[in-house]
Amino acid sequence: MHLAYPAVLAVLLFCTGLYGVLARRNAILVLMSVELMLNAVNLNLVAFDVWLRDTLHAGQALTLFTIAIAAAEIGIGLAIVLLVYRNRGSSDIDRLRDLAEKPGPADGEPQPDTTAEAAA
Repeated sequence: MHLAYPAVLAVLLFCTGLYGVLARRNAILVLMSVELMLNAVNLNLVAFDVWLRDTLHAGQALTLFTIAIAAAEIGIGLAIVLLVYRNRGSSDIDRLRDLAEKPGPADGEPQPDTTAEAAA
C-alpha cells in the first residue's frame, strides 16, 4: 500500500475540519468539524502503523484511545450546547461571549443610585 493515498485523504479531512472550526458559527457544526480533524489523525495513525509494520500495533492502540477521547468530548460538548440552547434559544458561538459575568462593584462599596440618574 502506498502511504501517499491515506496521507492525502487525511490532509483533506483535516483541512475540511479546520475550515469548519474557523468558519462556522453553529456550535454543533464546530463539534462535527473537530470530529473530522480527529478522524484525519486516526487515519494517519493506522496508515503509518500499516506502513511501518509495527508488531505492537501502537498506531491502532492510539487510534482506539483517540476514539474514546472523541466520544467523551462529543458527549460533554453536546450536553453543554443543549444547555446553552435551552437558556439562550440559540447555539450561535458569537453570542456565547455574553456568558461572561460583568464586573460589578466590589463588596463594601456603595451601590450607585440609578433612580436619581434616571430622574435627572
